[in-house]
Amino acid sequence: MLAPKRVKFRKRQRGRLKGNDEVGNKVSFGEYGLVATSSGRLTARQIEAARVSINRRVKRGGKLWIRIFPHQPVTKKPAETRMGKGKGNPEFWVAEVRPGRVLFEMAGVEEGVARKALEMAAFKLPIQTAFIKRSLV
Repeated sequence: MLAPKRVKFRKRQRGRLKGNDEVGNKVSFGEYGLVATSSGRLTARQIEAARVSINRRVKRGGKLWIRIFPHQPVTKKPAETRMGKGKGNPEFWVAEVRPGRVLFEMAGVEEGVARKALEMAAFKLPIQTAFIKRSLV
């Protein structure tokens, strides 16, 4: 599963997800992409589930690029623990996604196959997404 090798600080604050993504909002590597139309946090497990779903659908044909990475740690306190006593330990990693961000890109497959594969991946994600093609600009 995706996780950073090392980070400067183990625990981080949540922050806010407002506005649209200014970077990573164009299909740069492949021909087709899956773009976020709502904001949210994708866990490393969700990203991996979507990746597996795409690869199974295209039977390992073509090429796939994952354009997001879970950098943000999420902490949790143990069950049945009283309030206070500091922040919990990091449990998993999430990628913070804003509208417009390209999540996955594909190349080397037909459009119908790519559309169906990315649609299957979208079912694994907790945010709303859309299928896009590379613009010829």
